[in-house]
Formats: sequence, C-alpha cells, structure tokens
Amino acid sequence: MTTQTTTHRIVVLGAGYTGMLAAIRLARRTRKLDVRITLVNPSDRFTERLRMHQIAAGQELGDHRIPALLEGTCVEFVQGRATAIDPERRMVRVDDAVTLPYDELIYALGSSTDTSIVPGAAEHAWTLNDPREAHRFAERLAAVAARGGAVVVSGGGLTGIEAAAEIAEQYPDLTVTLVSTGEPGAMMGEKARAYLNRVLDRLGVVREIGRKVIKVLPDAIELAGGATLPADLTLWTAGVRVSPLAAESGIETDAHGLIVVDPTLRSVSHPDIRAIGDAAAVRQAWGQVHGTCQSGLPTADYTVAAIVAQLRGKPVRPFRFGYFHQPVSLGRRDAVIQFTKADDTPGRFYLTGRAARMYKESVSSSPLNAYRMGMKIDIPVQLSKGGKATRATA
Repeated sequence: MTTQTTTHRIVVLGAGYTGMLAAIRLARRTRKLDVRITLVNPSDRFTERLRMHQIAAGQELGDHRIPALLEGTCVEFVQGRATAIDPERRMVRVDDAVTLPYDELIYALGSSTDTSIVPGAAEHAWTLNDPREAHRFAERLAAVAARGGAVVVSGGGLTGIEAAAEIAEQYPDLTVTLVSTGEPGAMMGEKARAYLNRVLDRLGVVREIGRKVIKVLPDAIELAGGATLPADLTLWTAGVRVSPLAAESGIETDAHGLIVVDPTLRSVSHPDIRAIGDAAAVRQAWGQVHGTCQSGLPTADYTVAAIVAQLRGKPVRPFRFGYFHQPVSLGRRDAVIQFTKADDTPGRFYLTGRAARMYKESVSSSPLNAYRMGMKIDIPVQLSKGGKATRATA
C-alpha cells in the first residue's frame, strides 16, 4: 500500500542571488505550513556576482558558504548540478544520480558570459563566470602588471566598465583597453556618461569604441577591418547565455532560452514551474525585463509571496516591476549612479563621486544583508513597481 504525503515539496534550482533569497524567505513564510524546501546548487560557496570584477583585480572577498547562510532555516541543501527535469512526472535529476520529486519548482539558474560568439574567446579569453577563474585571472594579472603588459576588456556594458576601471586603478602601469561596439555607458544620460568618461580618462583606460572583436588570439585580439591589439590577457564580458536545461526538458522557452512565463511568473507550459531572475522572460507594459540583480531579487520575493498566497487559498496579483537606477562602480574610490525611468531609460537625476560610491556599496552588499535579516523580517528588495508604466498589467 502506497502512503500518500500532504507535504508540499518545493525545489529551488540555483543558489545565486535570486535562488538564495527565494529559499530563505520561503522557509520563514512557510514555517506554519507543511512545506519541504530543497535548494540545489553545484557549489557550496555563494558567489557574489556583483563583485566578481573586484576578485579579478586581485581583491579578496568574504568566503560565504551556502550551508552557513541557511543555518536556522528548514531548507535542505543538495550540492550538485541539475542535469534533467521531467516536468510531466515533476522530478529533477541531480548529477544523474539523485532524483528529487517536487510539487513546485523554482527555476533560478542564472546567466553567464557567452564565449561562443567569437572564435578563440572560449580558448583564450577569461570571464567573470566563476570565482575560481577570477582568482586565476588575478594571479596572471599581477604577473602581467609587473612587466607593464596590456589587458583588453571586451564589452562596454556595466560589467566591462567596472572591470576595466577596477583593473586600471589597481595597476596603473598596465595598459588597459576597453573594446566596445557601442559607446560605454550609452544607457546613461549625457551628464552621467560624461562623468564616466572623465573617470576612465583619469584612470588611463583606453577606449576602442565602435570596434567589433572578430577573433581572440593567445596574445592579441583581431578587430573588424584588420587591426590587431596586443593583449597579454583578454577579459570577455560581452554576450549572455542561459542554461539550456529548460529547453532540453521540454519547458517552453523563447529564442534566447528564457522560460516563457505568465503575469504571475509561472511557466506557460508547466504552471507548477516558476522562473525567476535571468531565467525568466518577464514582460511588463513597458517592455521585457532584462536580467540584473535589480530585477532578479524582486522576482524572487514576488514568487515567494505568490506561493504562500496560493497555499493559503488567497488570490495572486500579477508581478509589477520598474527600474530605478543604474549603479556603476569606477574603482574603489569613485562611481556614477544614473537614476532611471521604469523602462530603464535615463531620468533627470544622477550621483557621482564619493556619494555615488557609498550608494553603490550599500546596493552591492544588500543581498547578503537581506539573507541574514530574512530569518526574522523581510528586507525590501524592490525599489519601484513602475508606477503608471506597469499599472496596465495589474
């Protein structure tokens, strides 16, 4: 005779910023409910993705272990890589050895830098995808700096800007070149972008703007048009890819591999799967949300509230989100913050200098604070619900 269980089993895949927040907040909000929460992640170390450029520049960060962050909760941690999902039988395979059944699955497998788009990038370029690789890059960087070598950072997005500034500040004798197809900081307003460029000038960061990398070599990069730039090290920050696991498992995804979700962040093909953070194709009235910590944490917090409401038989309102700022660190002593409209276009206001640096530092450290305080109370993680720009979807 088979024994039926009434325990509601929730499996969270991924222990990045969004997965960790979801697991910890679920544990607190479901203490009086018959719920079992399992968190799955390949490493037992929590990776501070917002600070990886600091590791690459040779700085030491705190060693935060996931089991320690989960102390005091009922969350079970399983160290391993999710290798398959059976959405019909509602099961997850971990390392092709362990099977985890679920009633609800929170899919929080984040994104990584895509090195497949340019020949040679996977073999010869470094990324900020993993703290171990970032540490190895830092070791090589110190040796290159000692002989006054050259470093190329490919990608003029926020990650590339922060990495180039951090490295140039740490090693002023290095030649640091930022290569970008578009203008660095193009998403910012004119005044904030002007300040950004002044700081990059002060730090000695060379910019190759409007240039496309067509090949990465062991000691150089090739640009469209035939030019070659010497590079003792190439740091690749351009392009984003997500895990293929959802698409391979038959879950409906968009052209980029993101899980297509309804207004409550449930998979349109399998409603017992909820996607958050970089893994979800989330649309608002103003357009599609792009993956950042700023948008990811609110999707995790919302999903927890939606699950708890559902378990208590209460209605669930659609997710609403609007961007609030674009914080960019420029080394350890400077930063620029562009405040934005809900759709992430620049607003009127911005911060620079010491005030911006303090603001950025508080923002970057907030996820860990939210986890620690989340054992007792909920720390707000959403700065804006978008106002009028998102009310049409409510």
